[in-house]
Amino acid sequence: MQQVDGFSPVPPGKVATIVTHLEMTARPDPAPVPELPSLVLGRVRAPDLAQYRQVFLDVGGREWLWCSRLLLDDAALAAILNDDAVELFYLRDGAAVVGLLELDFRETGACELAFLGLVPAWVGRGAGRYLMNIALTRAWTRPITRMHVHTCTLDHPGAVAFYRRAGFVPVRQEVEVFDDPRLGGILPPDAAPHIPVFTP
Repeated sequence: MQQVDGFSPVPPGKVATIVTHLEMTARPDPAPVPELPSLVLGRVRAPDLAQYRQVFLDVGGREWLWCSRLLLDDAALAAILNDDAVELFYLRDGAAVVGLLELDFRETGACELAFLGLVPAWVGRGAGRYLMNIALTRAWTRPITRMHVHTCTLDHPGAVAFYRRAGFVPVRQEVEVFDDPRLGGILPPDAAPHIPVFTP
């Protein structure tokens, strides 16, 4: 259906966002990264699902309304994370997990940068560039011709610019409407306070 110009109502209990899809078709030069001696990145195989959900919540749920993985039951989530074509990494500061990186190679010849994020205390300190450099290096050592990612207007306001600096190019936009996860108990009621809740 063609979208008409002008305002479109969003039903109570729903959230609307504009999704930007970005991609690259060749490996870019890596960006300079500051020294981050306390951080250690490690691949996680067959992750504990409860821990993964907590990391996902800490990195994106509370601040940016990330909820897609929190909607999945154990079987569906494990099927993704335990797939040999999916690479999951935790970024740790000591024992604490402070970042998440997930690469999805399930599409032949492509890599989706499924998730890249940091807990709020580490945003703006160079750790995101470090994770991005790792992501690009791992992706482009595979026989791919395309790497892609998407973000939305609910995410960090600098997300599109960050991806563009990394070498991604915007290719299309979509409007997404979905159930507000704070109303169904998927996310806490005080998550993403900059996004208003409209109760049915």
